[in-house]
Amino acid sequence: MTKLLYLSNSYVKEFKANVLEVSGEGYLRLDCTAFYPGGGGQPFDLGTIHYADTKYNVVKMIRQNNVIWHVVDGVCTLGVGQAVKGIIDWELRYKLMRTHTAMHILCGVVWRDYGAKVTGGNMSPLRARMDFEFESMHAALVQEIEEKINLEVNASRDILVEIVPREEAFQIPDLIRTKINLLPKGIREVRTVEIVGLDLQADGGTHVANTSEVGIIKVVDYKSKGRINKRIVVEIGESNN
Repeated sequence: MTKLLYLSNSYVKEFKANVLEVSGEGYLRLDCTAFYPGGGGQPFDLGTIHYADTKYNVVKMIRQNNVIWHVVDGVCTLGVGQAVKGIIDWELRYKLMRTHTAMHILCGVVWRDYGAKVTGGNMSPLRARMDFEFESMHAALVQEIEEKINLEVNASRDILVEIVPREEAFQIPDLIRTKINLLPKGIREVRTVEIVGLDLQADGGTHVANTSEVGIIKVVDYKSKGRINKRIVVEIGESNN
Protein backbone atom coordinates (compact mmCIF):
# COMPACT_ATOMS: atom_id res chain seq x y z
CA MET A 1 0.00 0.00 0.00
CA THR A 2 1.09 3.55 -0.73
CA LYS A 3 1.37 5.79 2.33
CA LEU A 4 -0.73 8.88 1.69
CA LEU A 5 1.21 11.80 3.15
CA TYR A 6 -1.49 14.38 2.44
CA LEU A 7 -3.86 12.69 4.88
CA SER A 8 -1.88 13.98 7.85
CA ASN A 9 -0.28 17.09 6.33
CA SER A 10 -1.73 18.93 3.33
CA TYR A 11 1.30 21.26 3.26
CA VAL A 12 3.85 18.63 2.12
CA LYS A 13 5.18 20.07 -1.15
CA GLU A 14 8.07 17.67 -1.77
CA PHE A 15 8.71 14.10 -0.69
CA LYS A 16 11.09 11.19 -1.24
CA ALA A 17 9.77 7.78 -2.23
CA ASN A 18 10.74 4.43 -3.72
CA VAL A 19 9.22 2.93 -6.85
CA LEU A 20 7.09 -0.13 -6.03
CA GLU A 21 5.76 -0.91 -9.50
CA VAL A 22 5.91 0.33 -13.09
CA SER A 23 3.05 -0.49 -15.44
CA GLY A 24 2.98 0.29 -19.15
CA GLU A 25 5.01 3.29 -20.25
CA GLY A 26 4.04 5.77 -17.62
CA TYR A 27 2.16 4.30 -14.64
CA LEU A 28 4.12 4.48 -11.37
CA ARG A 29 3.22 3.15 -7.95
CA LEU A 30 5.27 4.58 -5.07
CA ASP A 31 5.65 3.54 -1.45
CA CYS A 32 4.45 7.00 -0.38
CA THR A 33 3.02 10.07 -2.04
CA ALA A 34 1.83 13.60 -1.33
CA PHE A 35 -0.16 13.73 -4.60
CA TYR A 36 -3.92 13.76 -4.02
CA PRO A 37 -5.43 11.19 -6.42
CA GLY A 38 -8.79 12.92 -6.71
CA GLY A 39 -12.16 12.12 -5.19
CA GLY A 40 -15.03 13.70 -3.29
CA GLY A 41 -15.34 16.39 -5.94
CA GLN A 42 -11.70 17.49 -5.58
CA PRO A 43 -9.48 17.10 -8.69
CA PHE A 44 -6.17 15.23 -8.60
CA ASP A 45 -2.85 17.00 -8.10
CA LEU A 46 -0.27 17.67 -10.77
CA GLY A 47 3.49 18.04 -10.40
CA THR A 48 6.76 16.28 -11.20
CA ILE A 49 8.74 13.18 -10.24
CA HIS A 50 12.53 13.39 -10.34
CA TYR A 51 15.25 10.74 -10.65
CA ALA A 52 18.86 11.91 -11.01
CA ASP A 53 18.75 14.47 -13.84
CA THR A 54 15.48 13.19 -15.30
CA LYS A 55 12.14 14.88 -14.67
CA TYR A 56 8.76 13.29 -15.34
CA ASN A 57 5.60 15.40 -15.44
CA VAL A 58 2.71 13.90 -13.48
CA VAL A 59 -0.27 14.51 -15.78
CA LYS A 60 -2.87 12.38 -14.01
CA MET A 61 -3.52 10.44 -10.84
CA ILE A 62 -5.59 7.24 -10.80
CA ARG A 63 -7.00 5.31 -7.85
CA GLN A 64 -7.90 1.69 -8.74
CA ASN A 65 -9.10 -0.57 -5.91
CA ASN A 66 -7.08 1.44 -3.39
CA VAL A 67 -3.97 1.34 -5.60
CA ILE A 68 -2.59 4.80 -6.39
CA TRP A 69 -1.00 5.32 -9.82
CA HIS A 70 1.03 8.36 -10.87
CA VAL A 71 0.66 8.77 -14.63
CA VAL A 72 3.64 10.54 -16.22
CA ASP A 73 4.07 11.81 -19.76
CA GLY A 74 6.64 10.45 -22.19
CA VAL A 75 8.58 7.20 -21.92
CA CYS A 76 9.32 6.24 -18.32
CA THR A 77 12.56 4.35 -17.69
CA LEU A 78 12.26 4.11 -13.92
CA GLY A 79 12.67 0.70 -12.32
CA VAL A 80 11.35 -0.96 -9.18
CA GLY A 81 13.31 0.02 -6.08
CA GLN A 82 14.67 3.29 -7.43
CA ALA A 83 14.50 6.32 -5.15
CA VAL A 84 12.70 9.35 -6.54
CA LYS A 85 11.58 12.78 -5.40
CA GLY A 86 8.06 14.07 -5.95
CA ILE A 87 7.22 17.76 -6.19
CA ILE A 88 3.63 18.99 -6.03
CA ASP A 89 2.36 21.80 -8.25
CA TRP A 90 1.86 23.92 -5.17
CA GLU A 91 0.05 26.82 -6.84
CA LEU A 92 -2.66 24.42 -8.05
CA ARG A 93 -2.76 22.44 -4.80
CA TYR A 94 -3.09 25.49 -2.58
CA LYS A 95 -5.95 26.89 -4.68
CA LEU A 96 -7.75 23.55 -4.34
CA MET A 97 -7.10 23.48 -0.59
CA ARG A 98 -8.64 26.94 -0.19
CA THR A 99 -11.57 25.96 -2.40
CA HIS A 100 -12.23 22.71 -0.54
CA THR A 101 -12.20 24.47 2.82
CA ALA A 102 -14.58 27.09 1.42
CA MET A 103 -16.96 24.25 0.56
CA HIS A 104 -16.84 22.98 4.13
CA ILE A 105 -17.53 26.49 5.42
CA LEU A 106 -20.53 26.73 3.12
CA CYS A 107 -21.74 23.28 4.11
CA GLY A 108 -21.24 24.03 7.80
CA VAL A 109 -23.19 27.29 7.70
CA VAL A 110 -26.05 25.83 5.64
CA TRP A 111 -26.35 22.81 7.96
CA ARG A 112 -26.09 24.88 11.15
CA ASP A 113 -28.54 27.60 10.16
CA TYR A 114 -30.89 25.88 7.70
CA GLY A 115 -30.56 22.13 8.36
CA ALA A 116 -30.05 21.34 4.67
CA LYS A 117 -28.04 18.29 3.61
CA VAL A 118 -25.64 18.20 0.67
CA THR A 119 -26.87 16.39 -2.44
CA GLY A 120 -23.80 16.92 -4.63
CA GLY A 121 -20.79 19.05 -5.35
CA ASN A 122 -17.71 19.62 -7.47
CA MET A 123 -14.79 22.00 -7.59
CA SER A 124 -12.06 23.44 -9.75
CA PRO A 125 -9.34 25.84 -8.58
CA LEU A 126 -11.07 28.78 -6.86
CA ARG A 127 -14.52 27.89 -8.18
CA ALA A 128 -17.01 25.32 -6.91
CA ARG A 129 -20.65 24.35 -6.78
CA MET A 130 -22.61 22.61 -4.06
CA ASP A 131 -26.18 21.30 -4.13
CA PHE A 132 -28.42 21.32 -1.07
CA GLU A 133 -31.84 20.07 0.01
CA PHE A 134 -33.59 23.44 -0.17
CA GLU A 135 -37.22 23.68 -1.27
CA SER A 136 -36.74 27.26 -2.40
CA MET A 137 -33.90 29.70 -2.93
CA HIS A 138 -33.99 33.43 -3.63
CA ALA A 139 -31.64 36.39 -3.84
CA ALA A 140 -32.12 37.52 -0.23
CA LEU A 141 -31.33 34.04 1.11
CA VAL A 142 -28.26 33.75 -1.10
CA GLN A 143 -27.01 37.15 0.10
CA GLU A 144 -27.57 36.09 3.71
CA ILE A 145 -25.59 32.86 3.17
CA GLU A 146 -22.74 34.73 1.50
CA GLU A 147 -22.48 37.13 4.42
CA LYS A 148 -22.49 34.29 6.94
CA ILE A 149 -19.81 32.23 5.23
CA ASN A 150 -17.49 35.22 5.00
CA LEU A 151 -17.97 35.88 8.70
CA GLU A 152 -16.61 32.36 9.25
CA VAL A 153 -13.62 33.08 7.01
CA ASN A 154 -12.86 36.21 9.01
CA ALA A 155 -13.33 34.35 12.31
CA SER A 156 -9.94 32.65 11.65
CA ARG A 157 -11.13 29.24 12.76
CA ASP A 158 -8.51 26.50 13.01
CA ILE A 159 -8.98 23.36 10.93
CA LEU A 160 -8.06 20.05 12.56
CA VAL A 161 -7.57 16.66 10.92
CA GLU A 162 -7.91 13.40 12.82
CA ILE A 163 -8.09 9.72 11.92
CA VAL A 164 -10.37 7.75 14.24
CA PRO A 165 -11.71 4.17 14.39
CA ARG A 166 -14.89 3.68 12.37
CA GLU A 167 -16.97 2.77 15.41
CA GLU A 168 -15.86 5.91 17.22
CA ALA A 169 -16.40 8.11 14.16
CA PHE A 170 -20.00 7.07 13.73
CA GLN A 171 -20.74 8.11 17.29
CA ILE A 172 -20.16 11.72 16.17
CA PRO A 173 -23.52 13.43 15.50
CA ASP A 174 -24.08 14.53 11.89
CA LEU A 175 -20.67 13.28 10.73
CA ILE A 176 -22.11 12.51 7.30
CA ARG A 177 -23.71 15.58 5.72
CA THR A 178 -24.32 14.16 2.28
CA LYS A 179 -27.70 12.79 1.27
CA ILE A 180 -26.03 9.43 0.64
CA ASN A 181 -23.36 7.96 2.94
CA LEU A 182 -20.34 7.64 0.65
CA LEU A 183 -18.09 5.86 3.16
CA PRO A 184 -17.31 2.28 2.05
CA LYS A 185 -18.46 -0.35 4.53
CA GLY A 186 -15.08 -2.04 4.68
CA ILE A 187 -12.97 0.87 5.95
CA ARG A 188 -11.77 0.54 9.54
CA GLU A 189 -10.70 4.15 10.12
CA VAL A 190 -12.34 7.44 9.23
CA ARG A 191 -10.56 10.71 8.58
CA THR A 192 -12.40 13.69 10.00
CA VAL A 193 -11.91 17.37 9.18
CA GLU A 194 -13.07 19.85 11.80
CA ILE A 195 -13.50 23.59 11.39
CA VAL A 196 -13.35 24.38 15.08
CA GLY A 197 -16.62 25.82 16.30
CA LEU A 198 -18.43 25.35 13.00
CA ASP A 199 -18.19 21.99 11.25
CA LEU A 200 -17.04 18.39 11.64
CA GLN A 201 -17.23 15.94 8.73
CA ALA A 202 -15.72 12.78 7.35
CA ASP A 203 -13.48 13.84 4.48
CA GLY A 204 -10.45 12.59 2.54
CA GLY A 205 -9.30 15.76 0.78
CA THR A 206 -6.77 18.51 1.41
CA HIS A 207 -7.51 21.67 3.39
CA VAL A 208 -5.86 24.83 4.67
CA ALA A 209 -5.02 25.12 8.37
CA ASN A 210 -7.19 28.13 9.14
CA THR A 211 -10.27 29.66 7.54
CA SER A 212 -8.45 33.00 7.18
CA GLU A 213 -6.39 31.42 4.38
CA VAL A 214 -9.46 30.85 2.20
CA GLY A 215 -10.07 34.40 0.99
CA ILE A 216 -13.36 36.12 0.20
CA ILE A 217 -16.09 33.72 -0.93
CA LYS A 218 -18.45 35.19 -3.53
CA VAL A 219 -21.70 33.50 -4.56
CA VAL A 220 -21.74 34.00 -8.34
CA ASP A 221 -24.77 31.91 -9.26
CA TYR A 222 -27.64 29.89 -7.83
CA LYS A 223 -30.32 27.80 -9.49
CA SER A 224 -32.92 25.12 -8.98
CA LYS A 225 -31.88 21.58 -9.89
CA GLY A 226 -35.14 19.99 -8.75
CA ARG A 227 -38.01 20.35 -6.31
CA ILE A 228 -35.80 20.08 -3.23
CA ASN A 229 -32.40 20.42 -4.86
CA LYS A 230 -30.84 23.88 -5.14
CA ARG A 231 -27.34 24.73 -6.40
CA ILE A 232 -24.98 27.41 -5.11
CA VAL A 233 -21.92 28.36 -7.16
CA VAL A 234 -19.05 30.24 -5.53
CA GLU A 235 -15.74 31.76 -6.53
CA ILE A 236 -12.85 32.35 -4.14
CA GLY A 237 -11.06 35.69 -4.06
CA GLU A 238 -7.49 36.40 -3.08
CA SER A 239 -6.33 35.45 0.38
CA ASN A 240 -4.51 37.86 2.71
CA ASN A 241 -2.23 35.01 3.85
